[in-house]
Amino acid sequence: MAIKLILADDHPIFREGLIQSITETGEFEIAGVGSSADEAVALAQEHRPDVALLDLSMPGNGITAAKRIVDGQLASHVAMLTVSEDNTDVTAALQAGAIGYVLKGVSADELRRILRGVARGEAHVSPGLAAQVLKIMQTPKEKEKNPIDDLTKREEDILRLVAVGKSNREVADELSLQEKTVKHYMTGILGKLHARNRVEAALIAHKAWNKSP
Repeated sequence: MAIKLILADDHPIFREGLIQSITETGEFEIAGVGSSADEAVALAQEHRPDVALLDLSMPGNGITAAKRIVDGQLASHVAMLTVSEDNTDVTAALQAGAIGYVLKGVSADELRRILRGVARGEAHVSPGLAAQVLKIMQTPKEKEKNPIDDLTKREEDILRLVAVGKSNREVADELSLQEKTVKHYMTGILGKLHARNRVEAALIAHKAWNKSP
């Protein structure tokens, strides 16, 4: 079954090329196309896609659209597609609930790979941007009490693998677990770390274990 997407970007020529690049392998179905935040939200509400792929700088603001879509549970997952490498934009997108932050310079093959992962609930932020976000996430509250300390040994083992970019399936294979068991553990890990998604959990882990993302 094809992965259902909606796409919102206010540059027609780029948008047309993007649609062709995404759909040329037959893995993806573009259910709707828009050019503004309001159109993106309306499309998500109508089609309930697997992934909402949103331009950050479109009219109405892509981050605003992401938050509305996530809060309304109108799409399974949200990813931003942007030229911005500004750490405040990355942080705002993650805080809005997006699990993907994709730079527009990626190749078609790489974009499809990322979108396949996002559709499975796997987060994507380039390592360079993740390092910037990590600095912003460091707060006095986190320094007083490290939520990593609340993890069980099994949860820590899983998080260490997630923090180096392993998918749920790869974690399951490495630890001889079922994929659904890993998903269950990840739900508990996100709750203990007060993380919205896998990206935030991985960043918290890198900070706690003094690793560079």
